[in-house]
Amino acid sequence: MKKLLLFICCLGVFSLSLYPRPQAEPGAAAPLRVGIMPDADSLPFMAARDEGFFEQEGVAVDLITFSNPQERDAAIQAGRLDGAISDLLAAAFFAAGGFDTKVTSLTDGRYGIVVSPQSGIKTLAELRGRRIGLSTNTIIQYTVDAQLQQAGVSMEEYEAVSVPRMPLRLEMVLEGRIEGASLPEPLLTAAAAQGAPLLSTTDSTGIDAGIMLFSKKVLDERLEAVRAFYRAYYKAAQKINANPDAYREYLVDKAAFPAAVKDTYRFVRYRKPSLPDNSQIEGALNWLKSRNLLEADLKPGDLVDRRITSEW
Repeated sequence: MKKLLLFICCLGVFSLSLYPRPQAEPGAAAPLRVGIMPDADSLPFMAARDEGFFEQEGVAVDLITFSNPQERDAAIQAGRLDGAISDLLAAAFFAAGGFDTKVTSLTDGRYGIVVSPQSGIKTLAELRGRRIGLSTNTIIQYTVDAQLQQAGVSMEEYEAVSVPRMPLRLEMVLEGRIEGASLPEPLLTAAAAQGAPLLSTTDSTGIDAGIMLFSKKVLDERLEAVRAFYRAYYKAAQKINANPDAYREYLVDKAAFPAAVKDTYRFVRYRKPSLPDNSQIEGALNWLKSRNLLEADLKPGDLVDRRITSEW
């Protein structure tokens, strides 16, 4: 654990030059700098920016897109971001490492399990004893264990194959080199479009792991700005919910989704800002402890800040 935190801190120092904090104009509040990924969770934030909802709410926001969670987490810990889309595991690591960040709401992404077109597998239970491609000790593996557990398959009953690079993971499952794979959107839709049967998704199984977090310092000093940020987010979320098909071109042109998924992508339904249930947080903490990834005795209340969702 100490080595992991040291490594992340070193990455954070490196990120100082990659993501310098811009200087605000005299008399103007600095923009909220928020880290996002090119995925389903981020879509309402991008729409809020591009459709002027942040401006309407009177808050300046810089959305910083990261290509992988490692760079995003390093930027958070280096103090280059005020907030970010993240996950419960990362939030627990931040708390255990003394980084004063707080979960302010859930986000609505989607992770899922697909199987090789050649495998003949039709149910999660049939993955017992099979090889599943994933990134180990991450939110991806956590969601795999949670989905399989609901089907009666324990974490010891399948073979976890570490394939950190997601495009390679997709290629391997399509070619039958592994029987299953866990992927986030939009690669999940891309896999299904290329013939990989989709067995399960986190949104259909009630597994909440994606979250939004902010530094406690920002919440203490700029709470009204963060509330305005959320109001703009929810405006965009409601607009997407009302007519998701109107955003299919946007997926490719602005959100960097592969063109191949434009017509087949199944939009998530975005919820009003709310915190994860204590049971979801406890589930993530217990999973980390079961894999000897977390020594700190954390409670759900150590991770969350209720000031944002209290107004909803």
